[in-house]
Amino acid sequence: MAERRKTARPHKTTARKSSRKTTAKKSSPKRWSQRVTTESDALDLKRGVFKQTSARKIAASLKRSAEHSSRRKSGAYRSALSMLTFYINRAGKTLPKTQRARLERAKVELKHQFGRE
Repeated sequence: MAERRKTARPHKTTARKSSRKTTAKKSSPKRWSQRVTTESDALDLKRGVFKQTSARKIAASLKRSAEHSSRRKSGAYRSALSMLTFYINRAGKTLPKTQRARLERAKVELKHQFGRE
């Protein structure tokens, strides 16, 4: 039976460890999704709108922002609903179930407030 030769490879673990230490000290860059909610042409949102405790309050704030915004490109209902959906989708798995349920109820409430249902 033929013996297998092991090739000597230089270990790169020391280089990796040192680079990890230097990158860990840097502050993380802001996320692009955060920039969308503040700087995009979607809506001028009130700060903390998605953190409110009532689905009705969230929907009312989104409606108010959509109707008064001069930065939106489509209709008020469409802009408000797309911003709400965007927030839910970007939060992903990290969004607590209670808050996700509240935001889903806010979608339904938004339809009622715009008379779409």
